[in-house]
Amino acid sequence: MAETEKIRFDSLDISQEVLKAVDKMGFTEATPVQAQTIPVMMEGNDVIAIAPTGTGKTCAFGIPMLEYLQLKENYIQELVLAPTRELALQIAEDLTQLSRFIKGARIATLYGGQPIKKQMMALKRKPQIVVATPGRMLDMMDRGLARLDGVHTMVLDEADEMLKMGFVKDVTKIIESTPGDRQLVMFSATTNQDVMTISWKYQYNPVEITIEAVDENKPHITQYIIEVDRHNKQERLEYLLDSDEFSRVMIFTNTKSMTDRLCSILQKKGYNAECIHGDIPQSKRNKTMEAYKKGKFPILVCTDVAARGIDVFDVEAVINYDLPMENEYYTHRIGRTGRAKRHGVAFTLMSFQESVRMDEILRYLQGDKPEKLEFDDMGVLRRENGEPFFENV
Repeated sequence: MAETEKIRFDSLDISQEVLKAVDKMGFTEATPVQAQTIPVMMEGNDVIAIAPTGTGKTCAFGIPMLEYLQLKENYIQELVLAPTRELALQIAEDLTQLSRFIKGARIATLYGGQPIKKQMMALKRKPQIVVATPGRMLDMMDRGLARLDGVHTMVLDEADEMLKMGFVKDVTKIIESTPGDRQLVMFSATTNQDVMTISWKYQYNPVEITIEAVDENKPHITQYIIEVDRHNKQERLEYLLDSDEFSRVMIFTNTKSMTDRLCSILQKKGYNAECIHGDIPQSKRNKTMEAYKKGKFPILVCTDVAARGIDVFDVEAVINYDLPMENEYYTHRIGRTGRAKRHGVAFTLMSFQESVRMDEILRYLQGDKPEKLEFDDMGVLRRENGEPFFENV
């Protein structure tokens, strides 16, 4: 199948209940990863898929999972592991939308940072589908509250990130608790040794699917580097926010303390901003993310906890207040904008001390190089050709 060929969902042998849900979600044509993955999974094959973020991976594995459900059975049949709580919640939300017309489908989400009793109750309702982070999944298994001996399909989403975060032993233990003939599907933005080892040990003749970041599916993001003095970063950030060009912005920092501090400063100066990071209680993070999605405030300050797997489709600008410590995090951060075929803008505020780090990131990107912007002596942001960047500032 050519990647450029348009495939309609109603040509993919999908049940009417799922087709109705997909239509309700506003989709008629499958993305390349969906068009290639759905038929292969529905034939029962193991899959290892390398695909850019924001290409519709949840529907790609979620639709076949829903088609497999034995609704009269009260055991866990489908399991999705995700590296972060936020991604687990996003996957569960998407699966809930996909299954809205399947009467009797039950989904449980298991993750740390929430009182365990609530999740225990969810398991007592006998879900057929579980979406979980590895640590909480093992916890529930050790308590005797979740058995995986009836699992039909197991999905590792963001497998590269999950294994890199140190979950190799946990993931291995969970896989080995499922039947040997279950279907194992792995989605990854990149490939690494841990991903290939898991595939070699636990997959049977997997079908390999690679989705290139072609114009059809890659985010439309214009990147800029702004050279700033370290002590001027906050002032230059406010200049960007005051441009009134962007109604929804994500600002990334490297540490929880900087996230708190920067958000507090912005709030005191009258900006409508909120923040999320790993030390904020999960319930509050969920509420903040939901409010941001609904447009209740325009500026979200965050650590990399929000850089991956969070679907807010209309983020107009991403600002790297700090340069990320890992090269690939740069890609995940700026990938929060330019989604769903919208155009996005990414700014990186780079101090002199960070220039070497930026050079490493640029070598890693091997693609479109960001345009450099500079502030003149009057404090006006200008392009390389000397023209003002913003007309109204």
